[in-house]
Amino acid sequence: MSLKMIDLKIKLRVIPSSFIIVFGLLSTNLGTSAQAGPSTTAQKDKPKTTDWKPDTGFEKLFNGNTLQGWCYRNKEGEITEKFNRKKVSSDGRYTAANGILTVNYPVGVERKIQESWTLREFPGNFILKIEFRASPNADSGIFLRGLQLQCRDYTVAGPYKDLKNYRPQDWNTIVVTVKNNIAHCECNGEVLEDALELPASGSIGLEGDHGQMEYRHIQIKELP
Repeated sequence: MSLKMIDLKIKLRVIPSSFIIVFGLLSTNLGTSAQAGPSTTAQKDKPKTTDWKPDTGFEKLFNGNTLQGWCYRNKEGEITEKFNRKKVSSDGRYTAANGILTVNYPVGVERKIQESWTLREFPGNFILKIEFRASPNADSGIFLRGLQLQCRDYTVAGPYKDLKNYRPQDWNTIVVTVKNNIAHCECNGEVLEDALELPASGSIGLEGDHGQMEYRHIQIKELP
């Protein structure tokens, strides 16, 4: 064996241990990053709708996961069915999933106007905020202590079809401010009703007439 080959073997055997440790840690970190990268990115790209938090001073009327706090009532206002923690009403008209409360017509169900109500009543002053998205020609409504504010695909028909800020098949925001039983109602900042006279007390309701309507971020702030 030549002196050059002996010298090379000696050099390979005496590689500093610190170099091996650093190289090993670097390899481990690279492997971990490669595995964790896609998962982290996916989580950032797909935020959870149900993690939404109400505005300061407001409380949720819809938790995003179930129909808790909502019910069916008869014409006299008596509760006929509490939804409790169900995700779907007994007739399939109202469903809760991924932060959205959907009003629809299940296949095979005869057309019937339905109304879902909050278990609670709101006799005082308040601000109500609701976001909605209507399918083409969908017709729904927001009940304020029993009085209906039309909520639908506004451009098709109804008293508010000339709204300039309404976004068809996209999310829109309705804000209702009630003071001394008078409601001021806006959609995306445009006035729907300037002074709608309401009963002294009652629940908040969502109507299902026809077409699919989606609601989310339903929140209320009770005022003095």
